[in-house]
Amino acid sequence: MPDTAKPFAIVTGASSGIGYELAKLCAQNGYDLLIAADRIGIHDAAREFEALGAKVEAVEVDLATPEGVDKLYAAAKGRPVDALLANAGHGLGHAFLEQDFAEARHVIDTNITGTIYLLQKVGRDMRTKGEGRILITGSIAGFMPGTFQAVYNGTKAFIDSFSFALRAELKDSGVTVTCLMPGATETEFFERAGMEDTQVGQAKKDDPAYVAKVGFDAMMNGEGDVVSGWKNKFTTVLANVTPAGMLAEQHRKMAEPGSGKR
Repeated sequence: MPDTAKPFAIVTGASSGIGYELAKLCAQNGYDLLIAADRIGIHDAAREFEALGAKVEAVEVDLATPEGVDKLYAAAKGRPVDALLANAGHGLGHAFLEQDFAEARHVIDTNITGTIYLLQKVGRDMRTKGEGRILITGSIAGFMPGTFQAVYNGTKAFIDSFSFALRAELKDSGVTVTCLMPGATETEFFERAGMEDTQVGQAKKDDPAYVAKVGFDAMMNGEGDVVSGWKNKFTTVLANVTPAGMLAEQHRKMAEPGSGKR
């Protein structure tokens, strides 16, 4: 039987990047872990978190599918979840009309469909229990039209909006919802999205450990949303007062294939 005296967290996308750092923070703060990713590296990550004193179960699964989410949820074996850190997601660069639609759909199903399906399943349990913390990884990309990254930015606009709505619905329930909105972060994101030759792909990015700490602290404090880094905060302020067409052209400059240094 698990040691239910310790708090229990589920972290998705935990094999690398922000998700890895979030899971590490959970382990360092006394949580047992159920971690998931669609890569074999999730098992290596599990061993590292166990070395920090956490009991860890790793599930290698595609959270873009209902079956994958069901498998992850079942792996909790009914143990009450104290914190859900819904971080799984990925991007896709290049022009929408040139993309393989199966790849574009996988972005949508990972970033939106699988995410909100897991949120509903775990969120219902938390509401019944009357307590819980939810951290959703959104993005400042949700504030601007993503020229040459249109599907990804669209999914993050959905997630950013959804998180605020869910938080309002859970008001006074004992369950808090926090949205972490980072900017470009030094992870495998741009390589996986095929954006190594872009300006944003080659630019200096934020440290994922720093971004995760900002999000983790906000979750623990029950904050509604947090943007990591003052430059990103400034970007969101500008985005709220800049015409969408102008934002789309600005995004083109940093995300258009070949816009980076040759």
